Amino acid sequence: MVERKTEVAKSADEASLREDEERKTFAEESDSLWLITLGPLIWILHFLVCYGLTAMVCAKLGGNADWLQILRIVIAVVTVIALVGIGVTGWRAWKQWDFLDDFDYSHGLAFEEDRHEFLGHAAFMLGIVAFIGVVYVALPALFMKTCL
Repeated sequence: MVERKTEVAKSADEASLREDEERKTFAEESDSLWLITLGPLIWILHFLVCYGLTAMVCAKLGGNADWLQILRIVIAVVTVIALVGIGVTGWRAWKQWDFLDDFDYSHGLAFEEDRHEFLGHAAFMLGIVAFIGVVYVALPALFMKTCL
């Protein structure tokens, strides 16, 4: 009878440990999913701010040269903020990818660690695309002389 209670207590402890491990894994993967979306989200917000401000300056303020100069400065500041945000996101994704630790880029079976590293890899690659996208969105501001 005592052995039976001990076995029940052990199985309850193991179930509790499994639940804690599942919660931890879910939290890590949930963070990874947010990390994947953050780079493209920054890119989208940058695009909306840059083109929205440009449309407002050109349509509502007549494209005055002084306003265009202020617009260029604002776009430069917004671009630097966006690139720093994408850089931080990319750095976190690179660390999660953990490629340099084991140089293991191919996984035969789907283990939790492999899924976690894959999400980091995907977030890192999306960060690179978002970085390039932000640069290309900001390029017209360098060459803009008038609104025409």
